[in-house]
Amino acid sequence: MGELSAVEPVIATRALTKRYRGGQLAVDGLDLTVPAGSVFGFLGPNGSGKTTTIRMLMGLIEPTSGTARVLGRPMPRATRAVLPHVGALIEGPALYGFLSGRDNLIRYDSADPAADPRTRRARVAAALDRVGLTAAAGKKAKAYSLGMKQRLGLAAALLQPRRLLVLDEPTNGLDPQGMREIRALIRELASEGTTVFLSSHLLDEIEQVCTHAAVMTQGRLITQGPVAELSAGARGRLVVTTPDPAEAARVLKEQGVSDVVVTDERVTGEPPDRDLADVNTALVTAGVRVRGFTVERASLEDAFVALTGEGFDVAG
Repeated sequence: MGELSAVEPVIATRALTKRYRGGQLAVDGLDLTVPAGSVFGFLGPNGSGKTTTIRMLMGLIEPTSGTARVLGRPMPRATRAVLPHVGALIEGPALYGFLSGRDNLIRYDSADPAADPRTRRARVAAALDRVGLTAAAGKKAKAYSLGMKQRLGLAAALLQPRRLLVLDEPTNGLDPQGMREIRALIRELASEGTTVFLSSHLLDEIEQVCTHAAVMTQGRLITQGPVAELSAGARGRLVVTTPDPAEAARVLKEQGVSDVVVTDERVTGEPPDRDLADVNTALVTAGVRVRGFTVERASLEDAFVALTGEGFDVAG
C-alpha cells in the first residue's frame, strides 16, 4: 500500500451526487480524478454544479449519494484529518472590514490549531508578499477592492504549506494584470509540488494555467483529462483571408463548410471532411482572390462548444 499512496489521486469521486430538497439535481453522478501535482481546471458555466462539488469535497455539505476521497481519505468523514493539508478559497473570503489585511491574516492563523504562533508574523508577511499585498497590508480590509480581497483570501490559504489548494474562481474581480500575477503564482505553487484545483468559467484561464481539466454542464461531467488532449479532440476553424468575402462564403458553403462567418476580409467556418486543397482550388476557380488559407488550432473553447453544444461566457 505504501508504494501506491504516492500515485494515488489527490481527489477522486465516484458517482458523487447532490440532490437538493426540491428534487433539483445539482451534481449528477460525478467521477472526477485529480492527479497529484496537477493544476486541475474545473470548468463550466455558472450554475453547472462546480461550487456544490467543491463544497462536498471540502466536507461542507454531505453528498446525497456516491463517494469523495481527498488526499486518500473519505469526505466528509475525514474532514478534520484532511483539511489541515488543504488551503481553500471558496465563495470569497470572510473578512473583518475593520481590521487591516495583515490583522485579518493574523486572526485567521490564530484560529488554526495546527498553526505555530511563534512563526505567525513571519508567515503572514510571506503570504502577503506572495500575493502582492505587502504595500496594502496595513490598510483596513473594507477599503480593499474586490481583487485585493481575492488576493487576501489566497494569502490566507497560503499561510501553511499545503498539499492541495482548492480555489473557487480565483481571479474573480481582478484586472488583467492581477489575473496574470495570480496565474503566475498558481504555476509557482504547482512547481513546488502543491496540487491546485481551481474552478473557473474562463476558458482562456484554464488553457493558460492548467495541466488537466474537467468540463461540467448542468451538474454532469462531460469530459476530463490533460488540457492538451481536450483541445486536440476539437477541430480547428478554417480561416480564409480575401478581398472577396461574400463570394468566398458562397463557395465555402457549396464545398460543405458549415457555420460560415464573415468579418471584413476574413471568412471562417467548420472545415468539411474532405481534402482542404480541393476547397482552396474551388475558391481560386471561382475567381476568389485568396490571400490566406489556414486552419487555426482548436482552442479549449472550440472543444467546449463541440462537447456541450452551448456557447460559453468567455469574457466573464
